[in-house]
Order: sequence, then structure tokens, then C-alpha cells
Amino acid sequence: MAKRESPDLMETLVSLCKRRGFIFQSSEIYGGLSSCWDYGPLGVELKKNIKDYWWKAMTRDRDDIEGLDAAILMHPRIWEASGHVENFTDPLVDCKACKRRFRADELNGENCPDCGGELTEPRQFNLMFKTFMGPVEDSASVIYMRPETAQGIYVNYLNVQMPSRQKIPFGIAQIGKAFRNEITPGNFIFRSREFEQMEMQYFVHPSDDEKYFEYWREKRWQWYLDLGVEEKRMRWHKHLEGELAHYAKKAFDIEFEFPFGWKEIEGIHNRTDFDLKRHIEFSGKDMSYLDPFTNERFVPYIIETSAGADRSTLVTLINGYKEEEVKGEKRVVLSIDPKIAPIKVAIFPLVKRDGMPEIAHRIEEDLRKSFKVFYDESAAVGRRYRRMDEAGTPFCVTVDSDTLKDDTVTVRERDSMRQDRVASSQLKQYLSDSIGYFG
Repeated sequence: MAKRESPDLMETLVSLCKRRGFIFQSSEIYGGLSSCWDYGPLGVELKKNIKDYWWKAMTRDRDDIEGLDAAILMHPRIWEASGHVENFTDPLVDCKACKRRFRADELNGENCPDCGGELTEPRQFNLMFKTFMGPVEDSASVIYMRPETAQGIYVNYLNVQMPSRQKIPFGIAQIGKAFRNEITPGNFIFRSREFEQMEMQYFVHPSDDEKYFEYWREKRWQWYLDLGVEEKRMRWHKHLEGELAHYAKKAFDIEFEFPFGWKEIEGIHNRTDFDLKRHIEFSGKDMSYLDPFTNERFVPYIIETSAGADRSTLVTLINGYKEEEVKGEKRVVLSIDPKIAPIKVAIFPLVKRDGMPEIAHRIEEDLRKSFKVFYDESAAVGRRYRRMDEAGTPFCVTVDSDTLKDDTVTVRERDSMRQDRVASSQLKQYLSDSIGYFG
């Protein structure tokens, strides 16, 4: 089954996402809000399944990582300590003619790429959204919408470590919204101003930083393979000295081959003790760790894994999009790994008579206790299959005339279109084994 690699894949995918209820333009009836997106019924399920799968891999399958949900609004001094107030900037230029704005480091020429007009000199533009806390809008009440979730982990690391009785090395995982006032967002949900991060910070002894850096590189690469991403569409990008962030000793990105080029989907960073030492300096609080076995006191190094839930969703959609010709007709399939598919199984009565809808509804009611299911009795069964293929549904169950005789149903698998006869009493187990359901 060949993948669609044409240049208009993104346009095709955006159209499919709207038509099938994955993702919509935010505030669309008012003309839309640039680079903000709403997740519809299928999109919210897919994204939640990806987040749940990440959370399972990071916390429930391990005994050395704890969860956290820190507030979006935090003390403004945190962003001074982290370097975001000073360093979280992009070079901004304006076109004097058409007034459009661009990132200077993304332009190839000296003139406006839209109208050819003259550009202003670059100036640094801070990407953090500002707002005000309290009834008075003055400099004393300025706070920021967090541009990353990591700082909420750093300032809470002892609050988590002590009650959980974790010993270094250990990690803290968090999924949450972040906000960046990007100058040039775009490419659908790849880069937007409001997005969701899946970050884990692993606290280690300074002498163990290289070992755990390589350990987490291996773990995070494998996670994408387990998600169903084709390995040939991923690669590593090592940050060279000039690319490294101010806090990083070493950094690698996992990149994916999008239709618009190779782009980052996750970063693995050795942040050393930069963040904790800065928060010690700015807060005046001791954030060192006392090893209970050696009595050594030290400030831990941090190995960070930082992924985007939205980018992971986009990767899943692009990686899974396929077109093929079946009996002279085009078949569009979202070949999404069953364990994260939005709908796990669709239930059809072959016809709307002879008691088939009643049996199908009973099956639906039973399966709904374990899976996200969808019932459909409209149009020919072939057309119903095609609708479910586009939605990424891995299995369709059809109640037909044989069901009335022997209580078996037809189970049709999405990618191969193979059909099996399965006893109704064995259906739930059959689907659980096939989906690899993780709860």
C-alpha cells in the first residue's frame, strides 16, 4: 500500500481532518484565529490516546518516575531565573510596504518575500505571552503564560521527591499546555501558539549524566517505533556548539520527515545543573539533594525528554495516511496503530431488518464497556467500511444472516481488509488481543 507523498499532502490531510472530525480551525465562524486549533471528536480521542500511551510508558510502567500537574501561571521570577525573559527571543523584521512580519533568520533575501518591499532592521521579540494578575494592569502585576512545562517541574522537584520517597536517579513527568507567541507559526498543528507538551525531567548524579542521556535517547526512539512510526521516516539531529541552548551540555532531536521537510518532534537534552542552580540563586532556597547512602550533598543534573502531543498527533496522521486503488476506486486509509486509534471498532448490521440491528446494538453495548465504538447502519456496507478506513478504525464488526444461524460475526481488519468469522462470545477477547489494549 503506497503512501501519498505529493506536495499537497498537508492540504489533503487538513481537509480530511475537518471532514472526519479530527481537527478544526479555531473560531472558524468568525474567520478563524491564526495558528490555533480545536480538536473534534476523533482528534481529541487520538490525542488523548497518545498522551495516555506516553503517560503509561513514563509513569505506570516504571517505579522511578512520578507525575505532576503544575499550574500554568507561575511567579514571574521563575522566568527570570530560567533565562526566558532575557533569552527566549526571535529576530523580528517588518515589511515597510505590506506591514507583514517575519523571522529574520528564516529569510533568504534582504527584501519582503511577499511583496518585495524593504524590511526593517531586525529586533529581538520575546515569545512569551504576557498577562496581568489582579485588578490593576501595571508593571507590578505582569505575569506570563508558561512557554514550557519544565520549569514547573524544577521548582517542585523536592516537593515531589520527599513524599514519594524517591532516590536519585528519578524523574518527574508532566503533560500540559504551553504558549508561545510565534512570529511565523504554521504547517497545521506542527507549530501553533497554544500547544501541549509531554515532558519528563530525570534527576541524576552529575557523574551519571552521560549514561542516562544515552539511556533516554534509546528509550524515546523506541517509543515512536512502538507508536507505529516508520523508522525510515525518523532520524537524529545532534545540536552543534553554535546550536546548543544556553542551558544545555548536549542535545539531540528526533526528527520526522514531514511533507514540508525534516523537523523536530522531540528533544533529549542534558541540562546539567543549570536550572536548579538558577532557582537556588533567585529563590534563596536550598534545592540540593542529600544522598542517604553516601551522605554526599549535590545539585542534580537533569536529563530532559521533551515531546509535543500535537506534533506526535500530526506525525501519527501523516505516517498513517495511505491511498490505494481497490477495484478501480481510490481507498483512503489512516493506518493508525490500533492501540491509539480514536475508534477501536465499528459495529454494522448488514441490513436494517430481520433483527440484525437489535443484535448489533447488543454487541455495541457490550463492547462499549471496553472500547471506543461506533455504530453505523446507513448506506451500503462497503461505503461504511470506507468511512471507517478514513477515520483510522482498525476493526469493523458486521452482523449478517449467518449471525442469525450460528451467532458468529464478520470481523474486517482495516489495513489488510481480511475478514474473519468470530463467535460473538469470543469477540471481546479477539479484539483485545488484536488491539493490544492498554486500558
